[in-house]
Amino acid sequence: MHPPALYEARQQFPALRRQVNERTAVFLDGPAGTQVPQSVIDAITNYYVQHNANHGGAFVTSHESDDILRATHQAIADLLGASDSDCVAFGANMTSLTFALSRALGQTWQSGDEIIVSRLDHDANVRPWVLAAQDAGALVRFVEIRREDCTLDLDDLKSKLNERTRLVALGCASNSVGTINPYRDVIAWAHEVGALVFLDAVHYAPHALIDVESWDCDFLACSAYKFFGPHVGILWGKRKHLQSLTAYKLKTVPDSLPDKWMTGTQNHECLAGTLAAVNYLADIGRNCAEDQSLPRRPALETAFNSIQPYEQFLVERLLAGLRNIPGIQIWGINDPARAHERLPTLSITHHRLSPEALATELGQRGLFVWHGNYYALELTESLGLEPDGMVRIGLVHYNTADEVDRLLDELEQLA
Repeated sequence: MHPPALYEARQQFPALRRQVNERTAVFLDGPAGTQVPQSVIDAITNYYVQHNANHGGAFVTSHESDDILRATHQAIADLLGASDSDCVAFGANMTSLTFALSRALGQTWQSGDEIIVSRLDHDANVRPWVLAAQDAGALVRFVEIRREDCTLDLDDLKSKLNERTRLVALGCASNSVGTINPYRDVIAWAHEVGALVFLDAVHYAPHALIDVESWDCDFLACSAYKFFGPHVGILWGKRKHLQSLTAYKLKTVPDSLPDKWMTGTQNHECLAGTLAAVNYLADIGRNCAEDQSLPRRPALETAFNSIQPYEQFLVERLLAGLRNIPGIQIWGINDPARAHERLPTLSITHHRLSPEALATELGQRGLFVWHGNYYALELTESLGLEPDGMVRIGLVHYNTADEVDRLLDELEQLA
């Protein structure tokens, strides 16, 4: 069931040949950071060898470097479905960019305003807004979860929306249990009461196509190292918001976009790698379509149209196997009829082994999974799973059915 274009893509990842105790490693840690194809490695190396220079110089390497940065802005605009590449800003990581934006937005809030966050989200889409609201004297309202399937309580969310709501911060999908949130509905509900919407698409970006203009969100953030690139944070916002908000920046930095929101000298070599990561995904689409002339955005659409059903096949295989292993509890959506409501990321607990012990046992067998709360602290607290958390299994398109079966075999032995 591994489509030829995705099988070919897998061959481009040198890390996947890693051996642990004379067995090929299985990378199931994608939600914490995916591996990168050779083209990304080459792009970073080539930048250092051929183009390494700071921004805005009057000499050839600086000109070349600036061309790469402009190309990266356009590539990310294509990835996000944005028509204006100047509305894309880069930074150290999503967390830092979200803190910077929260500080700017917080200056527009006052006592009596309300901010909505969720107990399903990564803390990077919770704490920046909580702290900014505290500084402004605004009220933070948490959307609760449905414990039985780790989904948002939408009735609770709608009951909290009102004319005082200034911002709704929502993850497109849970980095912990894979739940896909109804972000389109939430955007519409929030806009009905005049609230802005900030989407955390960090976990969504490797698995599905983003379309900020169709969705009509106000801001969106993601991270290149989650979609097969290097450690670079990405922020997109509607031009009217990015222009009107006061950014915390140096006096020497222009007020024009995108410079206004990019603090300090950027990580140019990794921006070159980010460009290569987007092009890697686009090339999957071109190979699927057997059309190397396909423009980047249509190529990305084609790529994700191939990636999504394949990943759904993998996670359904994994869930079916886990249901037959005694002592394993699956957290989140477990109904095969609802597979379209989740990404190929899930968390489990074991009746006997702690999450750390289970992750350690699997790691010694060459199966790389994550344990703890993965910064989704509000969720693990709501589930009563602190301080140990869970074990997270994250699949991406370079994983295979054989790797899923190997994980299930090892879990059966441990059970």
